[in-house]
Amino acid sequence: MNARSNRSDFLLPPFTEDGVLPVGDYALTLRELRSSSLVTGQGVASSHWGTAWRRQLVDNLSVLVRQLWQVGITGIFIDGSFVEEKDHPNDIDGYFECDLKRLASGELQESLNRLDPHQVWTWDPASRERVPGFSKKQLPMWRQYRVELFPHWGQSSGILDPQGHELDFPAAFRLSRSGIPKGIVQIKPDS
Repeated sequence: MNARSNRSDFLLPPFTEDGVLPVGDYALTLRELRSSSLVTGQGVASSHWGTAWRRQLVDNLSVLVRQLWQVGITGIFIDGSFVEEKDHPNDIDGYFECDLKRLASGELQESLNRLDPHQVWTWDPASRERVPGFSKKQLPMWRQYRVELFPHWGQSSGILDPQGHELDFPAAFRLSRSGIPKGIVQIKPDS
């Protein structure tokens, strides 16, 4: 193992007893993410860690992240079961920070779809389709890449905290499905 891959493991602490990253934002380049324990499983107790599948997910994520960078978006965050102690996550979930005017005008979606050969950049519920083996309908981005990145412009999430208050979009991504606070990974550009 080289010094570069060791560096990424210093950037990510081990999972908590609940199987999540400790609370915090962990900034990693795509290269650091690829060599991190989230992909390699180093330090994880599982003997069934899906390293090859996780590498494929990061490769797919890289395509979408690079498209976002090309249109000037740099605030990109990933979470979901990919950043939890789960042997085989279904996908990578995340969000990116963007300007509401650019999103609402359709300019952002058009710019991204000019870059993507599959034109997967849409969040229109009508574009969701059933996928065999999955209960919910999936967006084109998920069907092509097994990654879902949602735009964040300051909106609320529709998810309530235990006290019944609506969480803002980023706060909702920092909770596990069971409501446990967890860390999240910010994708930073390679230097």
